[in-house]
Amino acid sequence: MAVRYCTALLLVLSCLFSVSYASLGDADPNYRTCVAECERNGCVGQVCFPQCNSSSSSVGPWYTQEPLYLQWQKLGCQGDCRYHCMVNREKERESLGHVPIKYHGKWPFKRALGIQEPASVAFSVLNLAMHFHGWLSFFITLYYKLPLKQDKTAYYEYVGLWHMYGLLSMNSWFWSAVFHSRDVDITERLDYSSAIAVLGFSLILAILRTFDVRVEAARVMVSAPILAFVTTHILYINFYKLDYGWNMIVCVTMGVAQLLLWARWAAVSRHPSSWKLWVVVVAGGLAMLLEIYDFPPYEGYFDAHSIWHAITVPLTVLWWSFIRDDAEFRTSSLLKKSKTKAK
Repeated sequence: MAVRYCTALLLVLSCLFSVSYASLGDADPNYRTCVAECERNGCVGQVCFPQCNSSSSSVGPWYTQEPLYLQWQKLGCQGDCRYHCMVNREKERESLGHVPIKYHGKWPFKRALGIQEPASVAFSVLNLAMHFHGWLSFFITLYYKLPLKQDKTAYYEYVGLWHMYGLLSMNSWFWSAVFHSRDVDITERLDYSSAIAVLGFSLILAILRTFDVRVEAARVMVSAPILAFVTTHILYINFYKLDYGWNMIVCVTMGVAQLLLWARWAAVSRHPSSWKLWVVVVAGGLAMLLEIYDFPPYEGYFDAHSIWHAITVPLTVLWWSFIRDDAEFRTSSLLKKSKTKAK
């Protein structure tokens, strides 16, 4: 059941390292001056932005007059000012032999087609595609390759849980791609909320599968308090306060709990595909070092976080492979038991 741990690890990292703390670049006097000048006249050096031209208006600064769709996308003046000031400042720093620094919690990435972090977006989309492929292949395996009961339902007891996991995972990677495309308040909250939702559901699934909980009443008793807590937490960060420190504690706690559950299960189970679980657990743990050892983006595109997104792509493939193996293993075991009883 390496499957669950991979998702847990993924969401812990997403919670830990998507935070936009104040950075050295924000305090750089030259950068601040550049942004302030751009906010007044809508130009950075020789580059000017037509949408920023409101010098004749006495109503207020241009960035308070932008249409809502420009404010939401940050394709307007403020985003352009910050980006071009950052680019110019980094060129100056590079000529002086200085290493890149972060601005508004992020490395100085190069845009591609208006996308802020093109590598992370591309790998997020790949992860979404791999989850879709894995979920679809799981569905085909259950209903077209394995025997079904007389009522055409699957023998595998965790089918509904894995379907829900697949949908939540795809939703999480979708918002990850959106967030890395355009980092604004609403995309940040949607990314966090979807990641926490998968992490909470992953904890439930880890408990139910590793302890082989099959009685419906027992499943409800396990799931209800966790669902209540996760729902409350999502409402808290969206409608009360986006507390990064508290969110980190929640993510780490749920992630570590799952890690311990899957590690215990892998050690005591005799699953024929347990090696896949170990590969995902070990590789996922090593991949975490990329987030600890953060480094500037190579050629302005590939930083540690984007490379971690790339590593999760093959791990996702292996994870869903394990889920299919688990469905086949449990179905085979149940059929053997039913035949034995029939005799």
